[in-house]
Amino acid sequence: MSASFGRRCGGGEGPGSFRRDCATGTRRSSSRARRWTPFASTRTVSSPQTRPRFVDKAAPQLRRRRGSHDATEGLWAASGAMTRAAHETRREDCSIIALDKFIQATRDSGYKGTASAISELVDNSIQAGATRIALSVEAKASDDEEKAIEISVLDNGCGMDPTTLRQALRFGGSTRFGDRRGLGRYGMGLPNASLSQARRVTIYTWQPGATNGKSRAPRGRLVSPCVHSSYLDVDEIVRGEMVEVPAPEIVKAPSSSCTGNSGTLVCWSQCDRLDNRRVSTIVRKLEVELGRRFRHFIWKGLHITVNGDTLEAFDPLYLNPEAEISGAQLFGEEMRFEVRADPVDSRKTGWVRVRFTELPVHAWHKLSNEEKRRIGLSKGAGVSIVRGGREVDYGWFFMGSKHRENYDDWWRCEIQFDPILDEAFGITHTKQQARPQAHLMEALTPDLEATARALSGRARKAHMAVKASDRFSEAERIANERDHLLRPLPRSADPTAKALMRELAASHPELRERADEKDRYSIIEHAVKDTSFFTLAHDGDRLVLVLNPDHPFYREIYKPLSEGEAPRDPQLRAKLELLLLAAARSEAATRGKVPALAKHRLDWSNTLAAFLNDK
Repeated sequence: MSASFGRRCGGGEGPGSFRRDCATGTRRSSSRARRWTPFASTRTVSSPQTRPRFVDKAAPQLRRRRGSHDATEGLWAASGAMTRAAHETRREDCSIIALDKFIQATRDSGYKGTASAISELVDNSIQAGATRIALSVEAKASDDEEKAIEISVLDNGCGMDPTTLRQALRFGGSTRFGDRRGLGRYGMGLPNASLSQARRVTIYTWQPGATNGKSRAPRGRLVSPCVHSSYLDVDEIVRGEMVEVPAPEIVKAPSSSCTGNSGTLVCWSQCDRLDNRRVSTIVRKLEVELGRRFRHFIWKGLHITVNGDTLEAFDPLYLNPEAEISGAQLFGEEMRFEVRADPVDSRKTGWVRVRFTELPVHAWHKLSNEEKRRIGLSKGAGVSIVRGGREVDYGWFFMGSKHRENYDDWWRCEIQFDPILDEAFGITHTKQQARPQAHLMEALTPDLEATARALSGRARKAHMAVKASDRFSEAERIANERDHLLRPLPRSADPTAKALMRELAASHPELRERADEKDRYSIIEHAVKDTSFFTLAHDGDRLVLVLNPDHPFYREIYKPLSEGEAPRDPQLRAKLELLLLAAARSEAATRGKVPALAKHRLDWSNTLAAFLNDK
């Protein structure tokens, strides 16, 4: 309440007996000629001595009536307390950011783990034009019993001048703020990532032409470059000893790592927030995460090492032959979508490119569970989202109502998008998470979900075929081992049998490989064009027994036997398969009578079906 007009005095003609002169700040009675001392409207009243008082003869009467104004005394006291508090607040720090608390709070936000934080430093190195990046994870001796882990990232990029170095350590101090052409946009990566894992980050950087003051060393050797250094320290910030980034200083005795024409060395010390405390565990996780995240840069020539070992690119699509593990096949053609950056603005659009791959079930299904986990096959289903050649997230995106299942481990998807679509994909400043917006989901989900369902169905059928081939393995082994006891089959096969072999090879990849002495006989399940219980395919090298799963004998006898758990079931099934293999081989060995034998087999199958049919 204003001190000028905050109190109404008694006496005179009662309430409303005075009027206010706003120009002079003087109050005048409407019934008596009482003079008030003028008081400025900007003056703050904090004690009774500063309140306005009468100077005429009416003052004694007003003092005698003071008891009637006890209630207003409390208002004056409260007003004075608020004013004093306001004055004290002006003396406190009212900056937008409470620096000490901000630093402690930001350490807990933004990064999924150590690998994600280190990826920010790799981003900076790539944007600085580095072609070689060396990561080091070491355990250093410390005062306590446990060894402290220190992490460093060294690159041969363009380096920084002192001004740029100081800005790089500021939160939001990027020289490329808002620039979508590179990997970073907001200038939060280096300080935010570093302090999320360590209590201190120190940067050493040098540029071409900067030396330590001497043009040449003795005997004509060039001297080490002029290295500038600055740092951030959480403890100093919390104690109030550091309120701005220290001015970079020239390092008198730089580390032997600071070599080359230019470069930057980022060192994390007092690492108190790493995912693990064992160096070997940290290194192993870095190799997996960074190898996948920066695979496109590695394929283009970027050389990254972790503790001296070259980092291999890991392709989650298992498609690139240069990756450590490959063998998948591209499924269909690449999909392309033109999407609005803003759903209400049609002027700004970007392109989204989508690829699906199908993993080789027949070749990899026999891998051990440990090996499947090692190569990322088990529980690895998902979509890799790539921005500017760098993976920003991996998860179950754009799948609509499709739930993840085990068969989804056998396909992969990669989405690459133009940086102008950052907002549409919901990319955060940490570049480790995507939150697709509604209009993007609407554009991509129908096609991606349909493709995923088709691939899951194909994987299911492939596994069923694999299980069937596993059941046949014993009979196939015996037939292959004893084939040398029999007269060789003719090299020229019947045209019908050869045509069926080509048809089967399209859906059974194992038949595409050239047969040798160990796999001259194969047994598969496949629907046939007539009602025969079995038929045969023969190309001169391999004989394939084809069982018709629609025949009553298969449904009523063979399938229950193949799925049975009794100890003798596998032996009985193998003997039955050998019986059918013998019949198929005899038919393939007969010259000139194939049509007649095929008709005889069909009649036999129909008779068998009639005998077994309950209807």
